[in-house]
Amino acid sequence: MREVISTGDAPGSPLFSQAVRVGDQIFVSGMAGIDVGTGRPPGPTIQEQTRQSLANCRAVLEAAGAGLDDVVEVGILLADPDDFAGMNEEWVRWFPTDPPARYAARLGPVLPGVLISIRMTAVRSSSGSRPQAAGATVEE
Repeated sequence: MREVISTGDAPGSPLFSQAVRVGDQIFVSGMAGIDVGTGRPPGPTIQEQTRQSLANCRAVLEAAGAGLDDVVEVGILLADPDDFAGMNEEWVRWFPTDPPARYAARLGPVLPGVLISIRMTAVRSSSGSRPQAAGATVEE
């Protein structure tokens, strides 16, 4: 069974679902580093936008009854590949140990001011049992 996940705590669009749950798997759409309150990036740096993008993903996961500890795979799209090191500076704050599998690629469309988009796949048992925590706690 396919269940669409939606929350007002992350950017959305009528063109895509924020996430879809199928069984124990949750597929989070690419979340740009856009502040849902303003509709704009929180700042011009890759660190600020990475933080916002990860916060948006976390909000969608929470709406699905999951969290960052449930994430098994992440796709990162960067507008500028030279931002990779700066993105990693923020990344390690969110996944300090036992990080999920990950890939990075170039963001295809040019979106003014948007430096990053992050998508995630998480696995969360419908019975509510969670795997051992990987230490994904972040203070913003």
